[in-house]
Amino acid sequence: MNDKIKATLIEGKPIPMARYPHVKRAGDLLILSGTSSRRADNTFVGTETDAQGRVILDIRLQTRAVLENIESTLKTVGAELSDLVELNSYLINMEDFAGYNEAYNEIFDYDGPARTTVAVHQLPHPHIIIEIKGIAYKPL
Repeated sequence: MNDKIKATLIEGKPIPMARYPHVKRAGDLLILSGTSSRRADNTFVGTETDAQGRVILDIRLQTRAVLENIESTLKTVGAELSDLVELNSYLINMEDFAGYNEAYNEIFDYDGPARTTVAVHQLPHPHIIIEIKGIAYKPL
């Protein structure tokens, strides 16, 4: 086994929907699996049901929660948000782009990670409207 490659499943985080780690170290790189606003109890930040039973999904709350989840994942392996070098974001609806940017810009400035954002048809659960995966650089 290569001692510079290590997969980490983090206790207290939502269990992945298949057999993959929350984060994988490959030398000086930390590769983060796609992260959503899902909590360990399988509920979602930024999701509520109104009085008529309609589900309301909030891109700002979900974006903040995703970035907080990424931050806590990084902390478990000795890294932080400033170590991120790349983020790839997947939105269900590009009409959410402005709200997503608003929440994103609360955390990052121009010296933050390189970023790509794309629209996708769907994500693994109907309450997930954003998912982000990333790469951080954190030397051993």
